Amino acid sequence: MDLGLKGKWAVVCAASKGLGYACARALAGEGVGIVLVARTESTLRASAERIHAETGQRVIPVAADITTEQGRAEALAAAPQVDILVNNAGGPPTGDFLDFSREDWLAALNNNMLSHLEMIRGVIRPMVERRFGRIVNITSSAVKSPVEILCLTNGPRAGLTGVAGGLARQYARYNVTINGLLPGKFDTERLRSNVRARAEVRGVSFEQETQHQIELIAAKRYGRTEEFGQACAFLCSAGAGYITAQNILVDGGAFPGLL
Repeated sequence: MDLGLKGKWAVVCAASKGLGYACARALAGEGVGIVLVARTESTLRASAERIHAETGQRVIPVAADITTEQGRAEALAAAPQVDILVNNAGGPPTGDFLDFSREDWLAALNNNMLSHLEMIRGVIRPMVERRFGRIVNITSSAVKSPVEILCLTNGPRAGLTGVAGGLARQYARYNVTINGLLPGKFDTERLRSNVRARAEVRGVSFEQETQHQIELIAAKRYGRTEEFGQACAFLCSAGAGYITAQNILVDGGAFPGLL
């Protein structure tokens, strides 16, 4: 299936590994030039070289922190133009609500809500002028079903989702779509960290908690990152122009609700 993306450019954030990398790799496989953004330069450059070697697409690594104004400016300036924006950021710490300070909340809001909105602000006008734009916010299944140890995730990502829903309806007429992609349990470093935290709370081993988490998933396995990347690429496709203001779970059937 031709997604109609050849020659487009994407800025993909937090993309040196995990779900961000998978999205960048999938887009590059569809003929998209990539600005690969992450904070750790060594990992970032290795990932950029790998994507280029596998796809032949131009990949520009940008070592920047998009939670800062300078980092956002560097990321956006690196692309010849931004047709696709994939917002992504590492999740905040897990823990108990009573243990978090006001400073913890402000950091989480900046990293997982406000920075993404500023990235959208930086690309939306040119997208409107070109009558093409695809914005995907990688959030969390916690947007649909809050997780007790992820309160610093639940709030900011839900806030981003609310603002993005309004923006999506405002800009849909210009062929600019904004959607949320909500990962369930994928085999990433972040997941393993969360499983360790859960295991400690429950007083069980890492292996026992892993098996417990897998049993909660209808597919009875963790997701593969490339599956998430392909879902992202489809949402960015030319043919997905009528899909906007949606929050799409990619969770192997773990969420038990209908909506």
